[in-house]
Amino acid sequence: MRRFWPGLLLTVVGLLLVACGTATPAAYELAPASALPEFVRSEPPAVRDAYRFAIANPEELAKYPCYCGCGAMGHTSNLSCYISDIAADGSVTFDDHAAGCGICVDITQDVMRLTDEGQSSPQIRAYVDAQYSAFGPSTNTPLPLE
Repeated sequence: MRRFWPGLLLTVVGLLLVACGTATPAAYELAPASALPEFVRSEPPAVRDAYRFAIANPEELAKYPCYCGCGAMGHTSNLSCYISDIAADGSVTFDDHAAGCGICVDITQDVMRLTDEGQSSPQIRAYVDAQYSAFGPSTNTPLPLE
C-alpha cells in the first residue's frame, strides 16, 4: 500500500500540470501592463485587469452601463469609468474613478467573464442590467445592436 500513494500522487500532479498547460486563451485581449497609468499599477489585480481590458476593448466596454451613480459625473458607459478620451493619435486620457469603485470593476469583470464564455453583447447587457440595476441609476448607455 505504501508504494501505491507515491504513484498516485505523481499521476495527480502530472494531470494537473497537463490541464494547466492546455488552458484555452481568453476570448478577449488585455493591453500590456506597461500601458497602465501610474495610479493603477499598485492596485489589486482585478482593478489592473479591468483597466487593461478597457484599454484593449473600448468599443466593447462602451456598450455597457455603469450603475454606481457616475452618470452624474458625465460618464456615459462603464468605459467612461476608466477612459475619458482617446485622441486621434491613439493616446489615452485615463479617468481614475474605477480605481476606487468596486461596482465599476465588478461590471467590467463580469463583461470579461461573459465575453470569455461566448455571450453576445445583448446577452451581456441584459445580465449587467439585471445584476446591477438595484445599485443605482445607470449611465445613459444605448443598447448594443450586436
